[in-house]
Amino acid sequence: MEFHSKLLQPLPETQVRGWNGPLPFYMAYPGYYSPGQEELCLRDLEYLQQLYPDETKRIQCRIAEILDKSDYEGSMIYDEYPDRYSMRHLAQSVRRVLQNELEEEKMPTEEVVQILLLGEIYKRRHGGRRARIF
Repeated sequence: MEFHSKLLQPLPETQVRGWNGPLPFYMAYPGYYSPGQEELCLRDLEYLQQLYPDETKRIQCRIAEILDKSDYEGSMIYDEYPDRYSMRHLAQSVRRVLQNELEEEKMPTEEVVQILLLGEIYKRRHGGRRARIF
């Protein structure tokens, strides 16, 4: 009984992850990704992208290929706070390329293209690999 009661006693605030005060609220949530766990988060994202429908996976891979041309040092995709207009313009450019390649009934909406594009940019900004979904 004594052993379990010692486990349930809170640690002094100075011994909790090196903080001098109480923990921030978000660090107390289960599944919190601390700064060193980006790879775990990216693996989770890539796994969930594998669950996309087949046509969406193909579009995601094509978006990754198109984005390779914008993936260079100093590119706007690596800006700390990319502006909404530039991202929307990039999504419209990608959609025009897809429009020339895909049939009309398989063409995704502009919002879907923008979501897939932003997901791919997120992966690249955090050290993720290019989409290898197939």
